[in-house]
Amino acid sequence: MNIRGLSLLVGLLVAVPATVSEAHTAANSGFVAASSTGQLPSIETETFINSSPRVATRDQVTEFSKLLDSGDEHNCVIDEGDVYCWGANFYGQLGLGDTESRGDDPGEMGDSLEAVNLGAGLSAVSISAGQAHTCALLDNGQVKCWGINQFGQLGLGDTEIRGDDPGEMGDDLPAVALGSGRTAVAVSAGEFRTCALLDDASVKCWGGDGLGLGDTEFRGDEPNEMGDNLPVVNLGTGQTVQVLSAEMSHSCVVLATGQVKCWGRNDNGELGLGDTEFRGDGPAEMGDDLPAVALGSGRTAVAVMATDGFSC
Repeated sequence: MNIRGLSLLVGLLVAVPATVSEAHTAANSGFVAASSTGQLPSIETETFINSSPRVATRDQVTEFSKLLDSGDEHNCVIDEGDVYCWGANFYGQLGLGDTESRGDDPGEMGDSLEAVNLGAGLSAVSISAGQAHTCALLDNGQVKCWGINQFGQLGLGDTEIRGDDPGEMGDDLPAVALGSGRTAVAVSAGEFRTCALLDDASVKCWGGDGLGLGDTEFRGDEPNEMGDNLPVVNLGTGQTVQVLSAEMSHSCVVLATGQVKCWGRNDNGELGLGDTEFRGDGPAEMGDDLPAVALGSGRTAVAVMATDGFSC
């Protein structure tokens, strides 16, 4: 992987910067998606970089948005399956076994920046940075999360921070229990929660604030709340999900029908439902009771982005 090429392609979401440092804020508006087969799209990085003019397809931009993401004060990138994070590290969100920030002093970047230890033989295929936690989708379909965990957003059945002390990463960091036989094809870390798109085209969310489960209970902060005990988000009879975005305090999906449904906080109308009522925090608000966003006559969606106070 060519890191300069990564910054160039992600930069197409807003502009074409020259370095990752110029592109890191743009990555915060990325989305995650899976193809109809659940496989990640392939991309030839050097072919794109050497092409003229540099025009990216939707699949290329989608693929590169999985490889770079920014939280409130930290950034992460995937390079050939290895995860590198820098910025603020008050809660271990960089996954380096301490709380020392990286990138704020000379000699901390480049070859001096160590990769996150994900476990023996494991590599990352996508990365998502929440407010102060980080989640990686691994090449075996598992999800691992580290950083702050006050609401159970790491999905480990407790509220213990991970990644801020030695002996918490690598093989010592458990994978999130997604349910019997289930793997993930995408992961999206929000402000205080995390959502995963599973291999059966369903969505599960854990942590706090906008899980879409018809209540305001946290999930993942106590034992026996994850795995088969964690319900899938009800998006309507027979509906399956193709694209998931769960940045900040609301979540949006693109369904197989091309419709968009959003739930969670709605202070600014970010759910697109013509009001400022939250959805998913009370009974009878999800499933067939959750309206789809009106996109216009005959219009359907192929991607969606849910970020701080708005959706696109």
